[in-house]
Amino acid sequence: MNNFREHPDFALLESLALVRGDFAIAGSGPLYVRGLIDDIGDVDVVARGAAWREVCRLGTVVDAPFSTVHRVCLFGGKIEVLDGWFPELWDVDQLIDGADVIDGFRLVRLDVVTATKRMLQRPRDRTHLELLAARQA
Repeated sequence: MNNFREHPDFALLESLALVRGDFAIAGSGPLYVRGLIDDIGDVDVVARGAAWREVCRLGTVVDAPFSTVHRVCLFGGKIEVLDGWFPELWDVDQLIDGADVIDGFRLVRLDVVTATKRMLQRPRDRTHLELLAARQA
């Protein structure tokens, strides 16, 4: 594990002071926090309740590019907050409540990260899947 709090994007997320129980870090963030990848392009966050309401107050709500959820991009896209994560597969409450907690931040479980990356199959997703497979071997 690395000192992820030193990454500027995580500092931006922390500056929002969102209710910790109402969001979880998704996307590649859980890999970065665990030291499995060296950097991230942004921080994806799944939010509900008070955290989602606060984010909506801070930015513009638009349709997300994947699935039927909505998103708010903050800090020039460095923080992307969504009100769900492929809801046809995962309930937002289950994702957040079942998340791993590392240094006070909720992180969606690695099985969710793996399944998401298998669905999306972008070049970086394939690279991340190879890293996850090597970790399990």
